Amino acid sequence: MIRPRALTVPCRIAVEQSAAHFHAHVELAGNLAMAPGDRVCVLGDPVRVSFGENAVFERMATVERAGPVRRAWTRLVAYLGLTELYEVSFTPGSLR
Repeated sequence: MIRPRALTVPCRIAVEQSAAHFHAHVELAGNLAMAPGDRVCVLGDPVRVSFGENAVFERMATVERAGPVRRAWTRLVAYLGLTELYEVSFTPGSLR
């Protein structure tokens, strides 16, 4: 099955900016599965929410599917970035 390289789908954007929460979540319609290297571009005017408010916006988004090279590159970079989170030492003695 060949999937299109780019498609436009409806999406919902939930934004909150307060002392307790600061986030923006995008939900694509139809539970579209994303894979490493895929890109999403939300179309329309910039979203602005004042401090202490939250809002939900309905927009369209363009999903660009990654090809095999970009997908492999994204996985490699993610793996190498993960290795920065831990440190292995072969020196004698205990950690302080």
